[in-house]
Amino acid sequence: MGDGPAFAAFYRRHLAAVLAFLARRVSSGEVAADLAGETFAAALLACPRYRPAEAPALAWLLAIARNKLRESARRGRVEVEARRRLGVPAIAFDDEDLVRVQELASVGETALTLLEQLPAAQRDAVRARVVDEVGYQRLALQLGHSEQLVRQHVSRGLRRLRTLMGEQP
Repeated sequence: MGDGPAFAAFYRRHLAAVLAFLARRVSSGEVAADLAGETFAAALLACPRYRPAEAPALAWLLAIARNKLRESARRGRVEVEARRRLGVPAIAFDDEDLVRVQELASVGETALTLLEQLPAAQRDAVRARVVDEVGYQRLALQLGHSEQLVRQHVSRGLRRLRTLMGEQP
């Protein structure tokens, strides 16, 4: 199934962004947390199918989250099939847990706010690549630049965004 410590690091690295994505789209922190749990469980199950050259890890993960959100809306409940397949029990949230979910979601919101501080070329490239999941080749055509230059804008933009995130109190 994979490397447990590596997946734990992947989870820690991307949890805030996934929670922010989901929290903006659902009515409660508990639902966002449930959807995030199902998203990461589905990602763990799908690891063998992930192709890094096709999409950044966060874009791939947000696509899974979008699918889980769509399933949840269609069924009127959060699906738990991936967690069930992995043997992950249901999580009971207390008030402290829900506060932590909101804190993590706000980290993702902060990243989206800080995205606006990037130079226009970097901001547009990062938003299109990471948030909108546009492939590099198509993005290069849209922006009228070479694929190499678009990759450079995305890389520099993400690096600058990490720096800005580190400067936050």
